[in-house]
Amino acid sequence: MTMSKSNTMIAGAALLLALTVPATSGAQSARADASKQPVQYGADGGEYTPNGFSLRGRAELTQGGNRLRADAITGVTANGDLSRVEATGNVYFVTPDQSMRGDRAVYTLNNAEVVVTGDVILTQGKNVLTGNRLVYNVRTESARMEGGNGRVQGVFYPQGN
Repeated sequence: MTMSKSNTMIAGAALLLALTVPATSGAQSARADASKQPVQYGADGGEYTPNGFSLRGRAELTQGGNRLRADAITGVTANGDLSRVEATGNVYFVTPDQSMRGDRAVYTLNNAEVVVTGDVILTQGKNVLTGNRLVYNVRTESARMEGGNGRVQGVFYPQGN
C-alpha cells in the first residue's frame, strides 16, 4: 500500500504527538516520581572522588523503572547529592514505555532531563523515531527529537496494527 505525501506527513505528526504526550494511565503517576527515587549503580570498575564518581565497562545506573547503560558513566555531585550524569559509548536509556539509544547522554537530575545525542533512535512499542538529538523529561515522560544536520525520520503504527 502506498501512502500519499499528506498521509505520510499526518502519520509523522501523529508519531511526534504520540511520543511527546505523556501516558495518562495510573501507572504514570507512580513513574512520574522516578526522578526522586534512589540511584543504584554497577560496572566492571570505577572510582569515587569527593566531586563524583566514574564507572567503566558495562556501566549501569537505575532509578525507579528507568535504566541508563553505557560503556562509561560519570556522575557529578554537589553538596553530597548527585546532580548530573554523563554517559558515553553505546548509550541506552530505557523507561517502562520507551527505549532511547545514542552515542552520548547527559542526565541533569535537577530538571529531570536526559539529552541523548549522536545517531539517536527512540522506540515506543513498534513506533520508531530517529534523529541527531533527543531531549526526554523523566518527570513528564515527554520527548522532543531534533534532526541536527540530518532529518528527523520515523515509522508510526496506528493503534491496532
